[in-house]
Amino acid sequence: RGEPEIDMEMVREPLGVFAIISPFNFPIMIPMWFIPMAITLGNTVIVKPSELDPVPITYFMKFFKDAGYPDGVVNLVNGDSSTSQLLIEHKNIVGVVFVGSTPVAEKVYSQACSKGKRALCQAGAKNPVVLMPDAAPEQSIDNIVSGFFDMAGQRCLAPGLLIMVGEAYDKFIDMLLDRVRKVKVGYQLLEETDTGPLVTKKAKERVVGMIEKALNQGAKALLDGRTYKVGEKYSEGFYLGPTVLDNVSPDMEIAREEVFGPVMPIVRASTFDEALEIANSRDYGNTGTIYTSSGKYAREFARRMNAGNIAINMAVAQPNQFFPFPGRKKSFYGVLHGQTDALDFFTDRKVIMQRWW
Repeated sequence: RGEPEIDMEMVREPLGVFAIISPFNFPIMIPMWFIPMAITLGNTVIVKPSELDPVPITYFMKFFKDAGYPDGVVNLVNGDSSTSQLLIEHKNIVGVVFVGSTPVAEKVYSQACSKGKRALCQAGAKNPVVLMPDAAPEQSIDNIVSGFFDMAGQRCLAPGLLIMVGEAYDKFIDMLLDRVRKVKVGYQLLEETDTGPLVTKKAKERVVGMIEKALNQGAKALLDGRTYKVGEKYSEGFYLGPTVLDNVSPDMEIAREEVFGPVMPIVRASTFDEALEIANSRDYGNTGTIYTSSGKYAREFARRMNAGNIAINMAVAQPNQFFPFPGRKKSFYGVLHGQTDALDFFTDRKVIMQRWW
């Protein structure tokens, strides 16, 4: 209990210079998750974009200057992983934000913490989608297909595993395949295109390798995107058509690890409880989704699914800016998450106590 003549107050103070290391798939959006909050709270930032597509954020930086920000408040440095390493180790960097794959996130988090720096590392995912027999047919199938194949599956919120429960397989599989066949792959800036290429040749080879490994382990290709052909004009792009794999077992690599490509592995479950067990046995905890018309199943899934973002009848569980962007297990390294948690991440608290005689 404080003495009545003592006043106490808490203030937040900025910390200094933060590094923001961003991925290729959202070259402006992800840096802008953090830049406004960091600089509004009084910090400065150094953005290190992916070396795969540094042009968008390089162009975007001029808007900060046009808006009147002084030199040195928002900074950009290009480079590869060695550049990120230098930023993490630099004595004047007080904290690091990273969004990217799990292996790199784990490394960034470990290195930053070993140097006594704050770290917020949002990582990979294997987002399970549970499809119940009572789901609304057309709306659910359309939503699931767009979730799996938009952006060629290259986003951490993309569904990664379709778990069809009981009669759902026989009820929905033909409708699902018909909808996937309508996905138009091609140059992403064309109006008629639904999904574009993979980011690099290496990325395409990795995804094809995962498909081939699954087939060798007993999976069956209901649709094989490896044979997809785009127009001659774009034939040198790293295009891969939508692939749907059946007879996938929960322990296969394609069912456990992030593909980051246009692949829909299908696992069958007899009951809701079995589906939930499969979903929760993944090493990642970014999102979990269920399609159902049952309020009971929706509530049970939301309560028992071990993931940071839960979706009922929507493929992409993206919380808006008034909520944190939580992740669990190997999908997140740190204590404070992105979005609203950034208020605490980019500041520290000071308590001031005063007595006057």
